[in-house]
Amino acid sequence: MTLSTLPVAPEPTGSGAPTCADTPAVPAWYRTSTDLARQAVARATRDDYPAWLSHVRPAADCTRPVQLAGMLATVEAATGRLLAARSTADMPDGVIYKPCGNRRAAVCPACSQRYQNDAYQVVRTGLIGGKGVPEQVAHHPAVFPTFTAPSFGQVHTRAVRRHTCTRRKDCDCRPEPCHARRDLTVCPHGTRLACFARHDAEDRRLGTPLCLDCYDHDAQVVWNHAAGELWRRTTIAITRRIHARSRQLGIPDVPVISENRGKTRVRWVPPVRLSFGKAAEMQRRGVAHFHAIIRLDGFDPDQPDTVLAPPPGLDAADLVDAIDHAAATVTFTTAPHPARPGGWPIAWGEQILTKVITVAGQGEVTDGQVAAYLAKYATKATEITGHTSSRLTTETVDLYANPDGTHTERLIDACWRLGNFRHDSTPPARWTDQPLREPFPVAGFVPAWTCPTCHTRTRYPACPTCTATDLATPGEQAEPPARRNPYARLRRWAHMLGFGGHFLTKSRRYSITFALLRDQRVEFRRAQSAGPEQTDTAGTPTTLVVNFLEFVGAGWRTPADAMLATTSAAMAREHQNAARDYLTTLAA
Repeated sequence: MTLSTLPVAPEPTGSGAPTCADTPAVPAWYRTSTDLARQAVARATRDDYPAWLSHVRPAADCTRPVQLAGMLATVEAATGRLLAARSTADMPDGVIYKPCGNRRAAVCPACSQRYQNDAYQVVRTGLIGGKGVPEQVAHHPAVFPTFTAPSFGQVHTRAVRRHTCTRRKDCDCRPEPCHARRDLTVCPHGTRLACFARHDAEDRRLGTPLCLDCYDHDAQVVWNHAAGELWRRTTIAITRRIHARSRQLGIPDVPVISENRGKTRVRWVPPVRLSFGKAAEMQRRGVAHFHAIIRLDGFDPDQPDTVLAPPPGLDAADLVDAIDHAAATVTFTTAPHPARPGGWPIAWGEQILTKVITVAGQGEVTDGQVAAYLAKYATKATEITGHTSSRLTTETVDLYANPDGTHTERLIDACWRLGNFRHDSTPPARWTDQPLREPFPVAGFVPAWTCPTCHTRTRYPACPTCTATDLATPGEQAEPPARRNPYARLRRWAHMLGFGGHFLTKSRRYSITFALLRDQRVEFRRAQSAGPEQTDTAGTPTTLVVNFLEFVGAGWRTPADAMLATTSAAMAREHQNAARDYLTTLAA
């Protein structure tokens, strides 16, 4: 059951519909012809075509809309009395069409464009303010670092030493030879590790290894798998470095007072806080690297949720130093694996570039450039590698995985192979087996420990994250957290070459949220259309629409419906663009 005050399809809130969904039966008059044009004409000449076109308008641009069926009830807000009810069976096609909301441009260009626009607003608002974020953040020091992965083997590259083009997107500069060598080194597999070609920007060899057998595919997918943990440790290291710098400058710490069970605890922390935002980009070789925004804010324990100016003395140069230090020092080793008992070392690569962000000024990079750059990659995934697929299963993995195949096929095979093993090592001794003593007097708590499966830091005897996962799947017998497979997510994210993190994330106080932007669109639509709800003089709704809807399918009923819907949306978009250009001309 959903609660809404909109008359028909609500705004998208999910990432999309499942890839396999049953759709309602196609009417007989559609099956009379296999010609797409004749089907479209047959639909357009029906008496209910205008009503159908108006009904599908909210999802007309979507390539795979979600179909919802059920009942829409109008009730009185104060008493809950049913005033009216309407079934979707009385609507065109018997369903409500809702946009899929998929962020990937390769899946749904229309929904991904909306997601990209929202991502642009989320990123840029954190740099210039607005929409509830104070405008003073435009004066806070901010930098734009790029973190890359280390090398796992030599690949074909395209390097331009000096650009003479005006736009990098249309770069036609002459590149350097890929791997020009005089000694013509031959690897143990008999492959010459040299390439004298000057690759074009669209050359399919870019990102592929010079020798597929020498390339460490296992280490690369494990690095993708552990990239989120590496980023978390890096943010901690950057924060600690800034704190050390603030103490060096003589900036006094501020007290943070907390109470627990009648006891007061005082912690002294520096009056500075870092806000983060990052986007992941998949390189041609199939490994993720991060573009981040790091902003320096102040901190007041009396106003913990307020974005304040940083203390004087700290500037962007301190941020650059902290980032360089963290990128060079942060490293860890993954859990043991039968393929590598000592685990894989995880660290950043040598190519770390940090630029200072300026707002509407002359600098290395501006706020608009950064926001557009991150929003662009928020709608991409593995398309640049040449591999696109949905989540793989045991029935479909053989279509994409091959231990002796192409580069991406070997990466998928590595994900599937490394993700299938049982962690048979002896679990560590539990703190619950030891008597509790100070300073842990609270019954049921133990000294802090890190879960080897999900890396959650907790003081509970059992990991709360893994326990919640086990309870969510009651049909499966849960294993102790220490005996579960820490590499199981490699299979779940094999279609993403092992990378299972979000492509656009941010810290809590960096900027606004996607949910806020969606709510603002809903309010705008309500203001444009009266809808079925009614309000009193104070603006409080007196009637509400309660939707009892369920998922019944995904996609358009026929290709003709899809063509008519997308054509209608394209014509409406062209009309809006023409009207906007006309108004711009009048204003000029």
